[in-house]
Amino acid sequence: MTTVSDRLAELGIELPAVAAPVAAYVPAVVHAGLVYTSGQLPFSGGSLPTTGKVGAEVSAEDANLYARTCALNALAAAADAAGGLDRIAGVLRVGGFVASTSDFTGQPGVINGASTVLGEIFGDAGRHARAAVGVPVLPLDSPVEVEVTFILA
Repeated sequence: MTTVSDRLAELGIELPAVAAPVAAYVPAVVHAGLVYTSGQLPFSGGSLPTTGKVGAEVSAEDANLYARTCALNALAAAADAAGGLDRIAGVLRVGGFVASTSDFTGQPGVINGASTVLGEIFGDAGRHARAAVGVPVLPLDSPVEVEVTFILA
């Protein structure tokens, strides 16, 4: 069986450092065989790649990539809380939030960026329940935020 670390190496994915919280919370919590992550923004190198609304300043294609980054940030936070990447066995649920214009209805396609990368990493164990919700604004004017519930090995 391939480990999560091995699978990331095969995919050429390097997890980022755990993003520092922007308010009074922790990045992830372990409880009853699960790891719950706080909402993760698409921080890369310590900053957001862009701000604004999907359907206006941000394209759906770019937002999809930001959702992918959010999922990788969530995996990094979960691995840190769980005591190692290979303690993560799969994905239970993804919650995705898209700051979008009132006429934008492609939230599921945006959050597919998170779902797809988790599926690539975990295979069948990456199949999950999910919500993709449009909202008027997110913290720091981020276009996307993703939270993930992971299953421990």
